[in-house]
Amino acid sequence: MKLIHIALAAVTLVSMPAFASKEIASKNACMACHAVDRKLVGPSFQDVAKKYKDQKDAEAMLAGSIKKGGAGKWGPVPMPAQAALAEADAKTLATWVLAGAR
Repeated sequence: MKLIHIALAAVTLVSMPAFASKEIASKNACMACHAVDRKLVGPSFQDVAKKYKDQKDAEAMLAGSIKKGGAGKWGPVPMPAQAALAEADAKTLATWVLAGAR
């Protein structure tokens, strides 16, 4: 019985970051301009993951873009800064996006 509880806890911990990341994205209005698999105002999260998949510093770069905002990487529409977002949340979002927002 104890082994079952440990296994369930492990499954919960493995699936939590994806849920938490989508929750962070929704709470911070990311989903107003981005979707997982289609372009809205900004690129889909999956397109972002494809663009930066081979870039070694992609997580740090994307977390920085989330915090500072930016323009020109995906067209003329600027992405607003999320300056009040905690650094850990920006990193979590970046990791989630680079994994294809799964």
